[in-house]
Amino acid sequence: MSGPISGPTSGALVPYGQAVEQTSRVNILVATTRDRIPESSGAMFGSGRALDVSYAALTISIPPDEARTIGEVQWPTLPPGNPQRDFVTLSADYINKQSFDAAVSSAAKRTHGGKVLVFVHGFNNRFDAAVYRFAQIVHDANASVVPVLFSWPSRGQALLSAYTYDMQSANYSRDALESLLDSLAHNPDVKEVTLLAHSMGNWIALEALRAKSIHAGKIGDKISSVLLVAPDVDVDVFRMQIQRMGTSRPRFALFLSQDDGALKISQSIWGGVSRIGAANPNIPPYRDELDREGIVVFDLTNMQGGAHSRAFTDITSVTEMMRQRFANGQKMTDPEFTLSGVIH
Repeated sequence: MSGPISGPTSGALVPYGQAVEQTSRVNILVATTRDRIPESSGAMFGSGRALDVSYAALTISIPPDEARTIGEVQWPTLPPGNPQRDFVTLSADYINKQSFDAAVSSAAKRTHGGKVLVFVHGFNNRFDAAVYRFAQIVHDANASVVPVLFSWPSRGQALLSAYTYDMQSANYSRDALESLLDSLAHNPDVKEVTLLAHSMGNWIALEALRAKSIHAGKIGDKISSVLLVAPDVDVDVFRMQIQRMGTSRPRFALFLSQDDGALKISQSIWGGVSRIGAANPNIPPYRDELDREGIVVFDLTNMQGGAHSRAFTDITSVTEMMRQRFANGQKMTDPEFTLSGVIH
């Protein structure tokens, strides 16, 4: 589950129009199973389920570091906001699949190593919130990647009825994510893909990877790393998903918090079955199983920030934790592995 969304109720994606000196820009490409809504709304996509995948390209402006708190999205009080202190949208365009593929290719050629980062958001996310959060992650992690957001039809409401709707929307969207990953894998300009999922988005990510392993016999060489942040996934189902992917799966890193209150609520909703994102990795059977499957675990319990999203809001501390872990000999990609290193 996810915390409440702050920010304006509408209009955040109305373009400001021009960049301002000393601000940063993050270009984001989008593939979404959400329904397209009128341009006048300033939201682009709603919470309904579309019959076909839609595509978009946005540029988000982020204020100077001295005018913001690292790890936070600073929403404008009134859209379109002040670029000197707020996240603002510089451009927001609907595009077709051909333009999306061309934009990925163009950006990959400009990016060192042709690396793409695919982000799958979680429960209780409006489209604009997912865009702004992803822009914050890419900026604060200093990631030299092509950012691609996969956005699915979350209601953007912290209600039980919305939670059940979101879970069905997640199921509805897993084939579309698998198709997106296949499309990126077949793009000759893309050399490497990292998949980053949060909360309920982990369910979609794991199901898409499981499906790829079934359909093709393996997940594919271009997907190098999978980062599972606060996964709202049943521990028993997680075990089976990982095993079904076989030994040719990508490298996995699991970011969990034992004090994650949102996942405790989810556990209650699902009849008391633990969620892997709130498990204690130091006790059996989790310790032995995670070690056997080669999953690198980062326990963020009691770190600063809200438990469910602290991997994003306290990126500096998380990166240092990862640097120390791999300096002691545990490997994922190489001894210099860090949060930004995975998505560079």
